Amino acid sequence: MTLSRTLGDLANCFWLLVPILLFNLALARRLPAAYQPAIFWRNIPSAISLPESIFRALVMVLPVFMRLQLSTPSQKLGLGLYAAGLLIYFASWLVLIAVPHGAWAASAAGFLAPAYTPALWLAGIGLIGRELLIPGVPFQEGMYWGWMCWILCAVFLLFHNLHALTVFSRGL
Repeated sequence: MTLSRTLGDLANCFWLLVPILLFNLALARRLPAAYQPAIFWRNIPSAISLPESIFRALVMVLPVFMRLQLSTPSQKLGLGLYAAGLLIYFASWLVLIAVPHGAWAASAAGFLAPAYTPALWLAGIGLIGRELLIPGVPFQEGMYWGWMCWILCAVFLLFHNLHALTVFSRGL
């Protein structure tokens, strides 16, 4: 394997998840009490928690196998959508941290914002990741691997939002 091939294989879409993972790691404990694991995961039906966890894992692993490339107009659009989604996602957290008892945090739209805003940056990753890096799986012109990413993300987001809605409905 050549150095250029190795470096090319390292150019995968997982790098787009790194800012999100670092942000979550740095600030999750500063979110209001309802978002803390002991409360957020308490009494969540396994019909929600199990698929949410499985699809979260798939959503986190799939980008490792998606080439990070910005050569087409749709990939460049994906980068813009990813960047805008990242800012909106971060803002949804920061508002909840800064004003945990405000009207926005007490509303369904505000409480669920950290659960539904990932749709934007995940859609961006789906647009960027047009080619798989899995050995033996050839890239075929006309195939669009982003659809696989979007389907997995949609299922994850469905269960993640059901989970957040369940917590919100408790009135915490």
